[in-house]
Amino acid sequence: MARDTIDSTPIAGASELAATLEAGCKPPEEFRIGTEHEKFGFNIADLSPIPYEGERGIKAVLEGMEGLLGWERIEDNGLIIGLADPVGGGAISIEPGGQFELSGAPLENLHQTCRETNCHLAQVREVAEPLGIGFLGLGMTPTWRRDEIPVMPKSRYQIMTRYMPKVGTLGLDMMYRTSTIQVNLDFSSEADMRRKMRVGLALQPVATAIFANSPFTDGQPNGFRSFRGEIWKDTDNDRSGGLPCAFDAGFGFESYVDWALDVPMYFVKRGDAYHDVTGTTFRAFMNGALRGVVPDPEPNIGDWNNHLSTLFPDVRLKKYLEMRGADGGPWRRICALPALWVGLLYDTGVLDQAEQLVRDWTAAERETLRNEVPRGGLQTPFRGGQVLDVAREMLALSREGLKRRARLNDGGQDERVHLAAVEESLASGETPADVMLRRYHGEWNGDISRVFAEYAY
Repeated sequence: MARDTIDSTPIAGASELAATLEAGCKPPEEFRIGTEHEKFGFNIADLSPIPYEGERGIKAVLEGMEGLLGWERIEDNGLIIGLADPVGGGAISIEPGGQFELSGAPLENLHQTCRETNCHLAQVREVAEPLGIGFLGLGMTPTWRRDEIPVMPKSRYQIMTRYMPKVGTLGLDMMYRTSTIQVNLDFSSEADMRRKMRVGLALQPVATAIFANSPFTDGQPNGFRSFRGEIWKDTDNDRSGGLPCAFDAGFGFESYVDWALDVPMYFVKRGDAYHDVTGTTFRAFMNGALRGVVPDPEPNIGDWNNHLSTLFPDVRLKKYLEMRGADGGPWRRICALPALWVGLLYDTGVLDQAEQLVRDWTAAERETLRNEVPRGGLQTPFRGGQVLDVAREMLALSREGLKRRARLNDGGQDERVHLAAVEESLASGETPADVMLRRYHGEWNGDISRVFAEYAY
């Protein structure tokens, strides 16, 4: 997230909070695609992580991008932490360990998404290469220890860094050593949101398997295809996971609000200051728990929107739905991830079929998938077969959904071309992690530094 919001509109009750989510409903012809991806910056000379300060640091890259793009500067305590496009709606931000993120503009089709991605990566190279900086597309840093990774100067991250060890063993690894690709998609109604939420949650572990790309930790194979997926199992389970309440009868905007109200907060922002309120739920905040603790202690819509941004279920609800299960990866996969989900969720008939695919999966099966996929990847056993079988069904549905969308796109161009990277993986039965491990044990002769040469953008 590029910028924490400030909206001092007071909150009278929980119904108003549900209304902020319902405000996202829009007709299908106005559906858009917002793609986000993160990447690790490294010094080309010695493959070390880049700091924030210095002539060859994240700050220098951000300032170079500012000069190149003319986007608005985002600051925290006077330091540049991101850029916002005042016209298109996209943004550049930095994650806790310096992961460089593009939050793409809301676009009409996947061709635009892929053009945006390629343009951004070219711009980053234009700025970074003269500084001796490269960027790596992986789900987790392959060689750096956590204590080697610099800390970015964002106030919210300082609060999270203190809090994470209290609620899980891997939260700091999530913050400082992982990267993702995600797509943000629209809904037309509460019922449409519910359908997409349930399909997205059920199939998110399958997407994790398809995009599994984090098999190395501290310079060695870690025994997982997606160690990033494993990390999310022990980060902060109050705010992450498969969101079981989404499968309850009658789930809707109010149900999500009811869940979110009981998740402990991280911070309250007043002016430019971030106040640490960890351990206080938003419900307690609404009941006066922060009176005498923070300035202006009554909650407002800005507080609520900031709180929503600190919730991490596998599918997150704001005024749109965020698909959050995929590891970071090469540029073709930045295009493939939104293609997979758009094909599944943006055609009503295909969404019907996707619902049928997952309708009788039990809560236990969904949880087992989520637990086992990080290690097993596409070979994870499921219902007498493997996750690979489900992934191929998922791909077939997505291809059909994109085929039906062709009439909506630039000159009728077929968006299925953007699924090519997924098709190749599922044809071979190998995740990106499997390919990397095979090369590590083969042609690389155990030289993990080859990752930087062959997986940099």
